[in-house]
Amino acid sequence: MNAEFQALCARLTAAGVPDARFDAAELYRFATGGRDPRLDNGLTEAEAARLAALGERRAAREPLQYILGEWDFMDFSLKVGPGVLCPRADSEVVCEAAIDLLKDVPSPTVFDLCAGTGCLGLGIARHVPGADVTCVEKSPAAWPYLTANTAGTAVCAVQADVFTYYKGLPAACADLIISNPPYLTGAEMGELMPETAREPAMALDGGADGLDFYRLLTACYKDALRPGGWLVLEIGYAQAADVLALGAAHGWVHGSCKKDYGGNDRAILLQKSEKRC
Repeated sequence: MNAEFQALCARLTAAGVPDARFDAAELYRFATGGRDPRLDNGLTEAEAARLAALGERRAAREPLQYILGEWDFMDFSLKVGPGVLCPRADSEVVCEAAIDLLKDVPSPTVFDLCAGTGCLGLGIARHVPGADVTCVEKSPAAWPYLTANTAGTAVCAVQADVFTYYKGLPAACADLIISNPPYLTGAEMGELMPETAREPAMALDGGADGLDFYRLLTACYKDALRPGGWLVLEIGYAQAADVLALGAAHGWVHGSCKKDYGGNDRAILLQKSEKRC
């Protein structure tokens, strides 16, 4: 293993970067066009300079995803950068739950609200044949990433505010609504890791108790679903009881929670009653 890689590992470790060795390996591959630091004999002068610059950015706790400019989600890659929330492996569980709910629905209509990179909507579109997916995002900073990621796909991107978007939706027009809304509490916003603090507050801040968007989604988006349709929500690890209670209060049925691969509560599933009132 070459000296440049070892030095980068030491630099990132000293800066407090979590999983510094993994990040160093990713940066090494990025700087060298894909070479493996475990097998590589060394860097050219230009590569060494590039790796040093990348290492300084990561040591300053800029998110690795932003530095690389793209990140994998499920079985595809997404464009990412400053202004958009980085896709996370925990969200894959949320997307997979939605895909499972739609497996027997022919050509379902789906809305991904607070879409960010579009990871959830794009994941559904890739794995549910014939799905008609619309990704809705308000942020002007996140919008270029959403449009880049949906370009060349059948997924529609709409720039709109979810606090008013529901007013223009026809009744019973969708089979499933999915969202990873901002859900951090005011206290959590004041205690962010350095990397998370670089991500947009608009995508993180869920109000004083972290539940502002769940109140909106459970109260205002049920009419847009067909009878038997589903609302699938990503949540913070301690929010399951509160979000399920909001669902029950607004007449959703069959509320349940799925855990992520780390064993934390992550996805809330709420169904609109199949009975017509």
